[in-house]
Amino acid sequence: MNPAFPTLHHHRLLRVAAATPAATVGDPARNAAEAIALARRAHDEGVDLVVFPELSLTSYAIDDLHLQSALQAATRDAVEAVRAASASLRPVLLVGAALERGGRLYNCAVAIAGGRVLGVVPKTFLPNYREYYEKRWFAPGAGLTGLTMRVGDADVPFGTDLIFAADAMPDFVFHAEICEDYWAATPPSTLGALAGALVCCNLSASNVVIGKSRERMMLSAAQSARAACAYVYSAAGPGESTTDLAWDGQGSVHELGELLAESPRFAREAGLVAADVDLERLVQERLRNGTFHDAARLAGHPETRVRRIAFAFAPSGADVGLRRDLRRFPFVPNDPAALDEDCYEAFNIQVQGIAKRLVASGARRLVIGVSGGLDSTHALIVAAKALDRLGRPRTDILGITMPGFATSEGTKGNAWTLMRALGVTAEEIDIRPAATRMLQDMGHPYGRGEPVYDVTFENVQAGLRTDYLFRIANQRDGLVVGTGDLSELALGWCTYGVGDQMSHYAVNAGVPKTLIQFLIRWCIATDQYDAATDAVLDAILNQEISPELVPGAELQSTESRIGPYALNDFFAHYVIRHGLAPSKVAFLAWHAWRDAGAGAWPLGYPDGARVAYDLDMIRHWLERFLFRFFQISQFKRSAIPNGPKVSSGGALSPRGDWRAPSDGTADVWLAELAANGP
Repeated sequence: MNPAFPTLHHHRLLRVAAATPAATVGDPARNAAEAIALARRAHDEGVDLVVFPELSLTSYAIDDLHLQSALQAATRDAVEAVRAASASLRPVLLVGAALERGGRLYNCAVAIAGGRVLGVVPKTFLPNYREYYEKRWFAPGAGLTGLTMRVGDADVPFGTDLIFAADAMPDFVFHAEICEDYWAATPPSTLGALAGALVCCNLSASNVVIGKSRERMMLSAAQSARAACAYVYSAAGPGESTTDLAWDGQGSVHELGELLAESPRFAREAGLVAADVDLERLVQERLRNGTFHDAARLAGHPETRVRRIAFAFAPSGADVGLRRDLRRFPFVPNDPAALDEDCYEAFNIQVQGIAKRLVASGARRLVIGVSGGLDSTHALIVAAKALDRLGRPRTDILGITMPGFATSEGTKGNAWTLMRALGVTAEEIDIRPAATRMLQDMGHPYGRGEPVYDVTFENVQAGLRTDYLFRIANQRDGLVVGTGDLSELALGWCTYGVGDQMSHYAVNAGVPKTLIQFLIRWCIATDQYDAATDAVLDAILNQEISPELVPGAELQSTESRIGPYALNDFFAHYVIRHGLAPSKVAFLAWHAWRDAGAGAWPLGYPDGARVAYDLDMIRHWLERFLFRFFQISQFKRSAIPNGPKVSSGGALSPRGDWRAPSDGTADVWLAELAANGP
């Protein structure tokens, strides 16, 4: 790790853990010792917040033993032991204990940090059905607000109206609920989140039956997504009484519906599963989601009714690594089922989009410029499927390949092979004579025979291709299908006006380059077309990405000029979808890409493409991405044609996800990277 590169807390990441202690039935002293041992382990692992199971200091399934004075006194001693031990430990601890107040016994979450009991939260909803008899022993916490209780030698806040906030890390705000609370129709954590908690915690016992682990995961994922929070869940595990029930010790950490970490189930030993949750991401998600704030208003602004309990917390500059699975390709799932589903949805969104536009326009045909590259290939196969769905012949697609000064025989051959395999109407127009005449008329050096291959030389070719497509569409009652993708729009890698920036319908505008490759692979794997089509699709996937505009012995490489699309798509995801600071994006990119042999690698991606990027390279391309995205290319996005939003990672249409001034500057983002980045 670069010692000058800020670490977790600087980047508003928080390490949380679900602990699964080995319980001893009805023995608070031994359970406290187990909790302290796990807390020390968490301390050594750089954990900031540890969530223990429900009633972890007594154990859960002890029935009427909860009502014994001796056990109640032992429980108070156990809380004191954990409190005392916490004075030398970094993590905030949420332990479960049955505590008496005012002649009633409550099932509680006890928040402990820095040698202090921060507060006690009683369980709101007590299950009293099937195998549960909690109302036999405990009083419900519903409605108990603004109270205190005696714990050891101190009066501490008590009630369901507590959230806990770190003093020196403003986003470290957490809420506690207990087991049944999040099975209820109105989980207390919803109000906790609406009141400002970014981390919601569940201390659970939760005996296991067939299928219950799936239900827990569903509830945790749903609550973290609905409440725009991280959700830490810990269920009772080894050592709990199996008189009538069994326990699997499931622990998990979710963030915005995504599983970050899960413990092994049915383990015989104590366990601790940790993950780094992204508080900045959570804040940004809430800022951009007006419905979240509408819900807070309709709930009567819960932040005005909670007690915000402050505690001392010193952000650490120590390098503790990163416990967070980072997909190198954030637009592409790693799970086979999720990848298949995403590709199915993306492909059919595009097919539906172009089919509707064709019908609505009343055009007789679709007109596509087919280069033999990835984007035009994908637009063409989407168009072919759309015609199939509409019951119209594929000959209603007019594919035109337009070789220029640097078009290779390989890509031109692939374009013709693909059009023939799909059975579309195919034509070829050599743009070199028209391009030469235009360059001559402009007084360009190339028109005088000089080998000057500047941006004008390139854009004359791009512009002529689009001009031909529009004029042919006019002539033959057609609709021009745009082929440019989201990655190119983010970078402004398209020729404005009469160029590839413009079309009648931009079918690929919501799809990043890295996903397009997988969509084509999905079409091959799911037999969307015939064997001849599959063969040429595979050949196109394996060729270098190039605009083929500049002649020469060496193939013109797009990625050598604007950066690897893999990195650019990574940057785009975190900037567009999450609005993260550039230094944070660099931090995440380095953890994702620093090792060529590690990191989450999408299924079907060629192993030969595995690369590693160091901090210098990441910074280099990120600076260029920020400049291109924020300063020089927005005017192109402000005038793009219609096209369907495809990815939840965002879109760049000014009528959809992204609205920005065309005359902005990248200075703020570049300055933030310079001040805080590698």
